[in-house]
Amino acid sequence: MGEGRPLTSAPADPLPDAADDTLPLDDTIEPGKRLIRLPADKGLSLGDRIANHITRLTWRTPLHAFRLKGRFPLKLLGVPADPVPGDARAGTAIRAGHFLHRGLKLPLTELDFPSLAVAPAFADYLHSFAWLRDLAAAGTRAETSPIAEALVRQWLAAHGETVSEPAWSAENSGWRILFWASHAPLILSSSDLIYRSAVLNQLARAARHLDRIADKTRPGVGQLVAWVGIVAASLLMPGGEPRQVFGEAGLRKVLETSFYADGGTISRSPQAQLDAIMALSMLARIYDMRRIEVPPFVQEVLARAVPALLGLTHSDGGMGSWQGSGATSAAAIQAIVEASGVRTRPLKQARDWGYQRLVASKVVVLADAAPPPIARVTEAGCASTLAFELSDGDERIVVNCGGAALTGATIPADLARGLRTTAAHSTLVVADSNSTAILANGSLGKGVTEVELDRRETQQGSRLEMSHDGYARRHGLIHRRLLILSPNGRELRGEDMLLPATRSRRKGDKGFVLRFHLGPNISASLTADGLGGLLRIAGGPLWQFRTSEGSLAVEESLWVDGEGRPHPTEQLVVTSSAPAGGASIGWIFKHIG
Repeated sequence: MGEGRPLTSAPADPLPDAADDTLPLDDTIEPGKRLIRLPADKGLSLGDRIANHITRLTWRTPLHAFRLKGRFPLKLLGVPADPVPGDARAGTAIRAGHFLHRGLKLPLTELDFPSLAVAPAFADYLHSFAWLRDLAAAGTRAETSPIAEALVRQWLAAHGETVSEPAWSAENSGWRILFWASHAPLILSSSDLIYRSAVLNQLARAARHLDRIADKTRPGVGQLVAWVGIVAASLLMPGGEPRQVFGEAGLRKVLETSFYADGGTISRSPQAQLDAIMALSMLARIYDMRRIEVPPFVQEVLARAVPALLGLTHSDGGMGSWQGSGATSAAAIQAIVEASGVRTRPLKQARDWGYQRLVASKVVVLADAAPPPIARVTEAGCASTLAFELSDGDERIVVNCGGAALTGATIPADLARGLRTTAAHSTLVVADSNSTAILANGSLGKGVTEVELDRRETQQGSRLEMSHDGYARRHGLIHRRLLILSPNGRELRGEDMLLPATRSRRKGDKGFVLRFHLGPNISASLTADGLGGLLRIAGGPLWQFRTSEGSLAVEESLWVDGEGRPHPTEQLVVTSSAPAGGASIGWIFKHIG
């Protein structure tokens, strides 16, 4: 990441004492322009992809099977607490005889671990054993352990000796170590010594597997979880000191490359941020169980990652919709933040992660002020540069559609691809094209490489000016967006400009649209002059929208919640065209009642 975005955030301060209310942050607004460049990365090369494929093929060889053999523990050194509560509704469904995941339902009687015919995310939920947390929340150990044990037996019969994906993927193996350890009473209460030995042997085999593959895993949260699994295994099983040294060194290295200096993940995904914080928090509980101090480098990452995460929350505590994530609920976010043990406030500007947060009274504006993530660290990257969201208290006024990474029963693959486009975000779209290309294989292509950012706090309010070059090569235009939030939060003024790019020889007009996707509780109606709209919220505030130019219409849209369920909504669409010399449209959202 040496030639990527400059790392300008101040070093993280140490964790506060118990008497401190919040962790001090350095997120002062620095006046003046700042340039954010996309790191020079074109994704995995053909050679890398071939090497990774060959590595996965070796998992099935006798040599890899031999490497997984060895001594296994007679017992665990302790049972760490799971710091995150489970979903009692999902756990109750398991007790009733079926798994529930993002709108999908799988009866336990139809569960076939050797050949799971479910969506990839659902398969990961099953193979990682994340459902143990949900089951534990739905009853006593006596009520739930027989179900858990029966399912573990099924999994061991199918995958205990056969190493394959996705069951043995690095991420699922790492999560499985964490969840089996945290919920060991559910799966190790049996008096069957052969079964107990098989479970403990599987933990040892998973650790040896991760020893071999963690450093070859695709960068991102999956690789982080793999190293967390290695360290966790070293602390859970006797004689783990050599693995602990190896694992902590690997974890430290991957944390240094997985997070920007301001605490945001390199995937720029809030969901990835949540998963990373959760994995590190679960690991911290294992250190606590062993009465060993959590390594300072883990504490420092958590101390930076939590405020960065909170910086993308709205006034209601729920998450904004960015880079494929859904609008995760306030309760889910709060549970993971509490699990981290970090008490802090939201970061106002994540200068390297690329998000800006403007706050006035109960109004919050979130803006994407950076290029999309590099291709090799994301599978659901979105062309969302310069998009924004607006909330007033508990109500979302302007949103992004979100949910591209939450493929399930209600979000098929074709829809998920559409949710990654620029048009699915509240920003400007030139010639019905994406500001960053989304290629046929699903990876991100050419587009935005540079974003200019200028943020100032004045007596007139918070002023944020951003521009990107995503349309420069194809259309000869630079998109510049100005946002000004008034001190009382009752007005958000904006201006979108299309300016001729340097050395551009474009001739003729270019059509463009401004899209403002509206929150799920808003009903929009146009004013008589066709340049404004009233935004009504049942029992909530009344907002008005006005545009200075173009043709305004209300069209259908959708918004995806944190469970991956799409909700029908509306969007305001301003249509216009830009001549060779460029164009400018001013607009305002105003609280009027």
